Amino acid sequence: MSDEEETTAGAAGGTAVRVMVVDDHPMWRDAVARDLAAAGFEVVATAGDGPQAVRRALAAAPDVLVLDLNLPGKPGVQVCKELVGANPALSVLVLSASGEHADVLEAVKSGATGYLLKSASTEELLDAVGRTAVGDPVFTPGLAGLVLGEYRRLASDSAPSAPDEPGAPRLTDRETEVLRLVAKGLSYKQIAERLVISHRTVQNHVQNTLGKLQLHNRVELVRYAIERGLDDD
Repeated sequence: MSDEEETTAGAAGGTAVRVMVVDDHPMWRDAVARDLAAAGFEVVATAGDGPQAVRRALAAAPDVLVLDLNLPGKPGVQVCKELVGANPALSVLVLSASGEHADVLEAVKSGATGYLLKSASTEELLDAVGRTAVGDPVFTPGLAGLVLGEYRRLASDSAPSAPDEPGAPRLTDRETEVLRLVAKGLSYKQIAERLVISHRTVQNHVQNTLGKLQLHNRVELVRYAIERGLDDD
């Protein structure tokens, strides 16, 4: 295994990233699970339908859920919504045959961190799972701009709060700087390079900001930042 793969698979404090694979096609599901295990990820569970996915994910507590959208019993977006609602720390990477914009946006609004087409190579999948585990948004090329546009639309649909409202959480200058770059759609790696700090430091700033603002995930964080015009600076 290369140094990059070791870093990816062992992103959670030197331990293997725990992954669950959900797909209703057994051969595809097993192949993805095998590829992940071979790369050093810990595949803690698999599931072939929606209700089974919810039950097993709640029991297995994966770090990353690799999720198909077209599932019997309960659609993937509902599975995503339920599991992220139960555990906001869960990262969901949708792996779907559909590149329809409506499917991508519905997945994002349900709490998915990333969206990858099944036409992706094994190397792209492994990279996507590793990046998803550390909080980076991962999208098949061409879809990232669509998702950022949806963030902006969601933000414009709600009335923004005044940034200096009484009792508003106070962020440090560095936290605000990181938040501004998150709102612009930069990955944690890109932010780290831009600010000349470590990837882990970026993660810590984002987690601190989420806690201060009482937000649960990157979608809510980007929406908060755009409401305050931080993406325009």
